[in-house]
Amino acid sequence: MTGLSRFERPVVVQVGRHSSERIVFEVNDAATILLRDLHRQTEKRKIAMDACLQVLRGEAHRQPLGVPSSQPRSKQRFCAAIES
Repeated sequence: MTGLSRFERPVVVQVGRHSSERIVFEVNDAATILLRDLHRQTEKRKIAMDACLQVLRGEAHRQPLGVPSSQPRSKQRFCAAIES
């Protein structure tokens, strides 16, 4: 399952103003950050957590055919939650 949950390209994030940058390589890392480090209870965070859980359960990985972006849905939603 690790091969399916690994991002094609890692994401560099800084969760708080005073925290150091972190490199996120896979969905499990993203889910851990959302759960433990991102304390803002936003709708984007909830959506990102749900997307990560779907990948970890093997229920979803990539966007449907015809969607322009080739990034995994969980990565896009994780980035959106971090930016908000």
